[in-house]
Amino acid sequence: MLASKGKPQWLKIRPPQNSERFGGIKETIKRYGLHTVCEEAHCPNISECWSGGTATFMVMGDTCTRACKFCAVKTGFPAQPLDIFEPIKLARAIAEWKLDYVVITSVDRDDLPDQGAGHFAACIREMRREIPEIIIEVLIPDFRGNSELLKKIAEAKPEVIAHNIETVERLQGRVRDPRANYKQSLSVLETVKKMNPSIYTKSGIMLGLGENDEEVMQSMKDLRSIGVDVFTIGQYLRPSSWHLAVSEYVSPEKFDYFKKIGEELGFLYVAAGPFIRSSYRAGEYFLKSVLERGRTAGIQ
Repeated sequence: MLASKGKPQWLKIRPPQNSERFGGIKETIKRYGLHTVCEEAHCPNISECWSGGTATFMVMGDTCTRACKFCAVKTGFPAQPLDIFEPIKLARAIAEWKLDYVVITSVDRDDLPDQGAGHFAACIREMRREIPEIIIEVLIPDFRGNSELLKKIAEAKPEVIAHNIETVERLQGRVRDPRANYKQSLSVLETVKKMNPSIYTKSGIMLGLGENDEEVMQSMKDLRSIGVDVFTIGQYLRPSSWHLAVSEYVSPEKFDYFKKIGEELGFLYVAAGPFIRSSYRAGEYFLKSVLERGRTAGIQ
């Protein structure tokens, strides 16, 4: 991949819409003292998703104990104490919005004995208790590859478990916190699938960090080899001057190329484009359709 100078025309970020739905979501988040990765990570899709009634909640606070060089979420060690009422607040907020598909992620909490796995699982269980029919997708930390902690998440039975490898193997040390690595992330996804094959697994990477085409394709092959179902691929956008610089703004045509390769490799679904993020509405709609068909078949 060759670097391009300046931000291209296709990377114009839409400002938030002043729609009633957008304002309602913002008010609910504030009222319950919740956090969303949409705001904390400066997601470019916040306008589209919030106006459409979708948000990705971020549990266990707004401070991450790791310091990945691409991420806009603030960092600190130790982070603030957990809010023991967060699972209830989360479930009530989601019930108010009448959502039928929700995405939950979290910061890393290396400062906690179980790295927050128990709290994360409690959020899943409380949502299931409050809204039994809801479809739950979680985007989880690596929990340092601890299978017992991953088991807590899997046993709470979300329909989808996502964990991002973030970038190609060669660039892991430059992009991610030293406590994260490529093989550990692959192990997380493989372990989850072995624990419960009925759970859909999902992962994603960013482009524009200095990777080449062969490395991207190898990443896709590595994910497929461990049964990952869904793959997302988007453009890295620098949150501030303190973060890694963008090496390249990748063209929409290149994203289309990788989408085609991913589909040929056998992913159930591939979302690829400059503004694609791991939690993106198109992917959610697809998984919702698949899961609802499965539920209907199970009833018949």
